[in-house]
Amino acid sequence: MGSLGHMVRWEPGARARLQLAATSLFLTRGFEATTVQDIAREAGLTERTFFRHFTDKREVLFVGQQEYEAHFLRGVREAPEGLSSFALASAAIAAAADFFPAERRPWSRQRQAVIDANPALQERELLKRAALGAALTEELRAHGVPAPDAPLAAETGVTVFHVAFRLWIAEEEDRSLLEIEQEVLGRLSAIVPGADRA
Repeated sequence: MGSLGHMVRWEPGARARLQLAATSLFLTRGFEATTVQDIAREAGLTERTFFRHFTDKREVLFVGQQEYEAHFLRGVREAPEGLSSFALASAAIAAAADFFPAERRPWSRQRQAVIDANPALQERELLKRAALGAALTEELRAHGVPAPDAPLAAETGVTVFHVAFRLWIAEEEDRSLLEIEQEVLGRLSAIVPGADRA
């Protein structure tokens, strides 16, 4: 117990260390079989430190929702006046690409593999996606987009983002998320001619 007294309370990088340890264990042992104690031990930290950063082991995968949403909303708030509803949604997903720099890709790949292997986590991911769509809809409405157009543009933008994100985390992919978003937006315009002007 003596060594625990010397541990720094807010250790730099503790959250990231816990996230990396958790995803590694989730992939090797499975999400259900991994305990908070296992995660803390793997990261070389205490359970108490774990609970300073996360409410439970699921939160390791879903922490930062507000920060994540804030990137999308900032894209709308900072967009020039006079853009169409879909151009505003496109500005939102372009801004969100900043949240996913290249160095985040390995962890994002692991995180998605863990979620894909667990139906309860997939459900939580869908709730996160729905919350993003609702927040983006509200931001578009606040920006003057009328009620029928706001949810349509928001949900379409969120779909474009998720398609691009799946491509971004694919093995061997090295393009930036922003580049991939632009490609997916181009594909959408081919499927629905004039969608980029909506």
